[in-house]
Amino acid sequence: MTMSVPENISGSGGKDEESEDESEILEESPCGRWQKRREQVSQGNVPGIESAYLAMDTEEGVEVVWNEVQFSDKKVFKSFEERIREMFENLMQVEHLNIVKFHKYWLDMSESRARVIFITEYMSSGSLKQFLKKTKKNHKTMNVKAWKRWCTQILSALSYLHSCDPPIIHGNLTCDTIFIQHNGLIKIGSVWHRLFVNVFAEAIHGNVHQHRDEVRNQHFFAPEYGTAGDDYAIDIFSFGICALEMAVLEIQASGDTAVSKEAIDHAGQSLEDPLMREFIQSCVRTEAKTRPTAHDLLFHRVLFEVHSLKLLAAHCFINNQYLLPENCVDEKTKSFDPNGIMAEINHCDRPGVHLKYSHVSPLELDKFLEDVKNGIYPLMNFASQRPHPIPRALSLSQEQMETVKTPTPEPQETETRKVVQIHCNLEANEEGTRSHLSLFLKMDDRLHRQLSCDVLPSDSPKDLASELVHHAFISEEDCEKLACFLEDALCKHWSGTSTSPTAMAVMY
Repeated sequence: MTMSVPENISGSGGKDEESEDESEILEESPCGRWQKRREQVSQGNVPGIESAYLAMDTEEGVEVVWNEVQFSDKKVFKSFEERIREMFENLMQVEHLNIVKFHKYWLDMSESRARVIFITEYMSSGSLKQFLKKTKKNHKTMNVKAWKRWCTQILSALSYLHSCDPPIIHGNLTCDTIFIQHNGLIKIGSVWHRLFVNVFAEAIHGNVHQHRDEVRNQHFFAPEYGTAGDDYAIDIFSFGICALEMAVLEIQASGDTAVSKEAIDHAGQSLEDPLMREFIQSCVRTEAKTRPTAHDLLFHRVLFEVHSLKLLAAHCFINNQYLLPENCVDEKTKSFDPNGIMAEINHCDRPGVHLKYSHVSPLELDKFLEDVKNGIYPLMNFASQRPHPIPRALSLSQEQMETVKTPTPEPQETETRKVVQIHCNLEANEEGTRSHLSLFLKMDDRLHRQLSCDVLPSDSPKDLASELVHHAFISEEDCEKLACFLEDALCKHWSGTSTSPTAMAVMY
């Protein structure tokens, strides 16, 4: 599941002609949503990937990556088909802000060789390795705060993978498989790498080799890598090397040989911060059992850039933002007296500490909340649990594909998550002829859904609820419950004569 920047494809034609050729649509998914283009992207020699192309998600209007895995024999493919489906269905449930998103997959046996096609998120900003090289080339040094944020995000993703049931071991964590977005968000890719290498290596067509065979990447792999007893500790070792390279920008190697253990030790000793040095050394211990877990590392003192209470408060604010008025932070900060005491700490034997509102910049607060919302500061004080599976429509089967002559819209999904909290706001227009309904739904997986529309006195609450079921905004089981809620809210609203907003909330 790794993406990187497009490869440079040279040609004799002009730029416009080349761009037009690369944007040519070569193939479409059975559902018609994904359109494969001619422009190829480099996957960093990920095992099993015969080819990878840029593609367009016509529903979301964004670029994605079209990955193809070829199988050498249809009979072998048939014997693996059930295991392939099971593996990819599990991968589709992997949902984390710091993991490259796996969108969809389908099986294709229409060509001479069987293949699996899967769609993944496109990371246009490039890999961590590319960023570190550019930083070093410009004679810059790594910002310590950025290093802490990146380490926290990578560990948050690893903690999530290792806490899945069964645990997912990455097995290919290098600076080439970690990507940076323009807003500072880190994402790790190639999560499916170890599964393919261990399970389908003999069945996949082409050169299925491991990254550890490459000289430049050998130092990322733990001594026990590839043995029968290796486990999540190999990811911790790889993370330690990544963290070290992020700190020093590059671990020097002599010529074309692999980076030596001496070079790694020298790079570690060059770190001035003793906490940073101890943090990295704990990850790259030779004995796997002595390495800490990803969750343990999240508690290390070197990573506590933000106080836990501040981080928890920010996450609570973001998770419940739909219940608060728009621009409430700006309005609240304006009403505070800059010299007012926000908090104080009293001591019996010495003067207390007073924190004033003037010590907190509203601009810094807005930036911090935006970073939390974007996943820059994951909530690391609690073990990351696998979220509730979100149902997705499966791709058309081979038999269905043969009967479909033209691309059809993707099958309508249905919502299976339960609504645990409903909040609505009704505000009549000046004439009183119609009202604006804002509906806030909290689902049982803690995600929120916000909907709004204009309603007339003649609108039926039951019809409104049925329409939400039809568009997969709520489940069929919640239809009657929401209809009763809307009927009560609308009756109270239309019976009043005021144009002021009417708000109702209920918890189930």
